[in-house]
Amino acid sequence: MRPMLASPTTAIPAGSGWVHEVKWDGMRVLADVRDGMLSLTSRTGNDVTVSFPELAPLGGLFDDMLLDGEVVALDAGRPSFGALAERMHVRDGRKAVGLAAVRPVTLMVFDLLRLYGSDVTSQPLATRRDLLERLALSGPHWQVPPVYEDGHQLFSATLEQGLEGVVSKRLSSPYLPGRRSTDWLKSPHRTTVSAVVGGWRPEVGTLERLGAVLVGVAGPGGWQYAGRVGSGIAGRAQRELAAALAPLRRDSSPFATVVPTVDAQGAFWVEPLVVVEARTLEVTKEGRLRQPAYLGIRTDLTTQDLRAQGPREEAR
Repeated sequence: MRPMLASPTTAIPAGSGWVHEVKWDGMRVLADVRDGMLSLTSRTGNDVTVSFPELAPLGGLFDDMLLDGEVVALDAGRPSFGALAERMHVRDGRKAVGLAAVRPVTLMVFDLLRLYGSDVTSQPLATRRDLLERLALSGPHWQVPPVYEDGHQLFSATLEQGLEGVVSKRLSSPYLPGRRSTDWLKSPHRTTVSAVVGGWRPEVGTLERLGAVLVGVAGPGGWQYAGRVGSGIAGRAQRELAAALAPLRRDSSPFATVVPTVDAQGAFWVEPLVVVEARTLEVTKEGRLRQPAYLGIRTDLTTQDLRAQGPREEAR
């Protein structure tokens, strides 16, 4: 099963038929509990259970349930995708346990899809939410965040607190696995873009150390060049990104649009397979990222996801 996805909106809906939640800056997962064991699946269908060992005790709470939620890493009390990026790529169990001790995550649960063998996806959100709250899921690494009636007030509060934004959901809506629906609407404060890497440029003064990546977004004729991202690429993030791109070298640009000479000169081209997240002041009308900052690799997204969701949509 794939998670249901929200559609972007420019107007937060009002009225008693809607509830509103905080939009978390994390990694979407389905948490499947069966016979005391927990398995976690990313939105691309990958098993990521080993990455988050601190969530394993959730499996002992009930015999059978399927939850939808967001794994977040908190930095100074606020979710940070950059902090989460250190955790989401780990596939070595021993390393994951060590990281969990110093950089723990929290699962923000916002939907219930199955309980004691009964599929409840066809039930309205109001019913699913009532069942979810009755489970009283509150633990050291998981919680059920509240929903709010006033979406505009929540939007203002999340802006003040430096959170990502608001997701509004129609109370009568069923859960539509793998579908992007207008029954769920997302209103972000900041522009966060998922983009594919098509090349990289070395740091000034060296031909070996990665200094910036050249990224693109989906367009009608293929990958459209969206700009150079260098801010935020350093240390561990730099090493992980360089390792991911090393085996993907190719001779020519994978972009369908022209890369300006100032960016293309001295660049190394790669197959467009690695998806990264960047925060930007805006996406210009020409499709370029303005003052982008690198946040991390999105192992939970594929290039097919980018093509399906469009050039300026966020992941959730």
